[in-house]
Amino acid sequence: MPKQPFKAGPQRRRKVQPGTEVTISHLNDDGVGVARHEGRELLVAGSLAGEKVVVAVEHTGQRRSICSLQRVLEKSPLRRPSPCACANLCQGCALLPMRYEAQLRYKEARLKQALGRYERLKNLQPQPIWAAASTLGYRTSAKLALGKLRGRVQVGLYRRGTHQIVDIGDCALHHPLINRIVRVVREEIQRQNVFIYDPATRRGLLRYLVVRVSPATGKAMVTFVTAERNYRELTHLAKWLTRKIPQVISVHQNINGSSGNVILGRETIRMLGMPDLVDQTGEVRLRISPASFFQVHHEQAARIYELVRNWAQLKPHETGLDLYCGIGGIALHLARDAGEVIGIEMVEDAVRNAAENARMNQQNNCRFVAGDVADLLQDLPPGSFAVATVNPPRSGCQAEVIEALDNLAPAVLIYISCNPSSLARDLDLLQSRGYDISDLQPVDMFPQTAHLETVVRLRRKG
Repeated sequence: MPKQPFKAGPQRRRKVQPGTEVTISHLNDDGVGVARHEGRELLVAGSLAGEKVVVAVEHTGQRRSICSLQRVLEKSPLRRPSPCACANLCQGCALLPMRYEAQLRYKEARLKQALGRYERLKNLQPQPIWAAASTLGYRTSAKLALGKLRGRVQVGLYRRGTHQIVDIGDCALHHPLINRIVRVVREEIQRQNVFIYDPATRRGLLRYLVVRVSPATGKAMVTFVTAERNYRELTHLAKWLTRKIPQVISVHQNINGSSGNVILGRETIRMLGMPDLVDQTGEVRLRISPASFFQVHHEQAARIYELVRNWAQLKPHETGLDLYCGIGGIALHLARDAGEVIGIEMVEDAVRNAAENARMNQQNNCRFVAGDVADLLQDLPPGSFAVATVNPPRSGCQAEVIEALDNLAPAVLIYISCNPSSLARDLDLLQSRGYDISDLQPVDMFPQTAHLETVVRLRRKG
């Protein structure tokens, strides 16, 4: 009988025992500490490079384990006392234990590392990062999950890598008015016994709480995300909220019956108060609807808008193009100098806001169009724009958008990015298509987190 070839059985993964000591080698792109133990990669939120720490495993995957930080045995000189009581549970702000100056150096290094992966970009020298004047209490919007634990209402964030809601209390990053609203909503849901949605059974009503605050006016807009339409219970909740906090001038209900992790559904109903929240950033007033995106750090957003305007140097006879324009913040700043500015945006609510914002600011030289950026760019005549600005999502620009921009051939292209990796990829493509990078300015839009905003000016060769 012929011998059967030997087959190795499945290897058992060694578990990292609770109380294991490891040394953190570096922080990854999410600001999470990385260590190695018996050939496995361990991710330890809340740790800093060079620290010796005690960890416990929370989840084990094929190649890495997610660990919780139990104790710090040898502290990094960059560590500081945490300004947040629930930081170790929440893990939403990876750089919170790090001194602010060190956070800035980490972000500059991340940008240089991303650029260094491309031969054409590795010698670029970004300008020193713009630090934020406000590093706490700056977030003007919050999307919070709702749940119950042992009969008590929880309002907060999902812990990293889990579906466990951490009740955040007074978040150190949120605007104080957001924290006040969260406290009242938690109390009123508990008092009125409003049925909270359970994703396991897919039963219940309330799913998420979305809050936006205008620092300029001191007013707020609140959106309750529900699994189905409901008028009676939510009206009682909305009335109590506006009675206890008069600064809440707008309350909406958004219906999201999906089983996924997307927070907002397609239908939004105004329940009480104003349809939108009016804010001011830089030199323009802005009307913001519940579904529209807007930057969370107003002071830094105003600096970016002014920088883009100065870099664009549009003349009264020239036309500007603003892609992924949102509610029109950049376009309205450009329009103060240009003959005309055209904005393109996928979200129809944002385009409606942008058009209203142009009227409110008496900028009659702005035009906004709703639709897919890649599709709409195909219809624009080459050579018709002196300047184009691009502010894409984290994934960056589609290849079709890069190609269409190359065909349009604006003399100046300004790229605003929130992701160094996709930025570097797109800059490499643009350089290969005839653009030179003349200015590169990182901006700390999200202190205490690993996120980084970068503004780049490119000029067309020849």
